[in-house]
Amino acid sequence: MNTFFYLIHFQYLGFRYHGWLKQPGFITVELMIEKTLKFILGHSRFKILVASRTDAKVSASHSAFELFVHEPLDPVQLTKDFNANLPNDINVLKIEEKDKNFNIIQAPRTKEYIYLFSYGEKCHPFCAPLISSFQGHLDIELMKTGALLFQGTHNFIKYCTKPTPAATFERKILVSKIEKNTMYQASFFPAKTFAYVIRSKGFLRYQVRLIMGQLLSLGRGEITIHDISESLKGLDHQPLRHIAPSSGLILNKIEFD
Repeated sequence: MNTFFYLIHFQYLGFRYHGWLKQPGFITVELMIEKTLKFILGHSRFKILVASRTDAKVSASHSAFELFVHEPLDPVQLTKDFNANLPNDINVLKIEEKDKNFNIIQAPRTKEYIYLFSYGEKCHPFCAPLISSFQGHLDIELMKTGALLFQGTHNFIKYCTKPTPAATFERKILVSKIEKNTMYQASFFPAKTFAYVIRSKGFLRYQVRLIMGQLLSLGRGEITIHDISESLKGLDHQPLRHIAPSSGLILNKIEFD
């Protein structure tokens, strides 16, 4: 039996979903994608694999999954059918036909996450799906300096929750910076919002939110620049406990080589 392969680029607002992965008793993004595919195709003889799993309430401006199916499909019509039947908080961007040599798990790629946040006042409730608001003071300039420490190759054993036995803790971070948020704007956003931007070929479980937690601790004066430097040497294996809230985190883009 022939197998046909399609790379599906999509985006979603994760606020009402319990992450990507299908779980009994929860509404997840994978569940909605599979339900929609069953309706469109009229059967369940297909398989999907996502490029990057996200946690509960985490959104994606650009993600991708691979569809394996036993009949040829028209990518243009499939895009139309998807978007006619998916809920409004999930959108298919484009669909590419691939061959058997493409493997979404093994394909070289980079992932970029952004974490949107503000401080000093409580945000309008409509901000909740996209921005984490912290009511105390944050030293943004010190946080910018701290963010740069994560750039490069480091041991992230402290920046991972429940790693698998085969997990590799030495990771290279291509970009790590805090900047003024110019990517997402709305009339109800605070006057000043910020974005932590981080890019790498791969991340450990909760790694980005744990890094953001450290940067928040730094901005509050709870830890120092030296503490962050020491945490990246791999000498202390005790996992960090301060994890940033999930709803400010967005998978911004995935780039395939």
